[in-house]
Amino acid sequence: MFDIGFSELLLIAVVALVVLGPERLPKAARFAGLWVRRARNQWDSVKQELERELHAEELKRNLQDVRQSMQQAEAGLRDQAGQVRNEADAFKREVELPESAAERVIEPRTIEPRPVATADGESPAAAETAAQEAAAAPVSRAAIDPEFNRSIPLGDAPASAEQTSVNQERTP
Repeated sequence: MFDIGFSELLLIAVVALVVLGPERLPKAARFAGLWVRRARNQWDSVKQELERELHAEELKRNLQDVRQSMQQAEAGLRDQAGQVRNEADAFKREVELPESAAERVIEPRTIEPRPVATADGESPAAAETAAQEAAAAPVSRAAIDPEFNRSIPLGDAPASAEQTSVNQERTP
């Protein structure tokens, strides 16, 4: 604060000793010390009060920021809750369709095939019966693929000459 060095303090002490004398100098020094102590205490008090005010102001700002973020979160949650309610109501309306509407949705219409005349002159009813019988009869792979019934040699079973020649060509 004040830029006073040791030499300047010594000069002030010598002047005070000459002006006040040795009898009043100790009393004046105590009085000056008291005023210096009071000034320091007052300065510290102002400093502490200022720090408390700054801390209180910071807490108020933080509290206001938290309140604002809570209000934003509350608004967001309310919006989401409204959307969920709307979706739930729409789903509920979908599930609780009137019975006639539900029947229309659930029951598919059946389409009857039209009878077609065949090239060999059969009646459409006979062609349809033959088609149904053909569709109902199980078809084996042996009926479709003639190679399916060929036996495959396993282990010690003797192989045909044709299979042996094919196996010999494959082995190096």
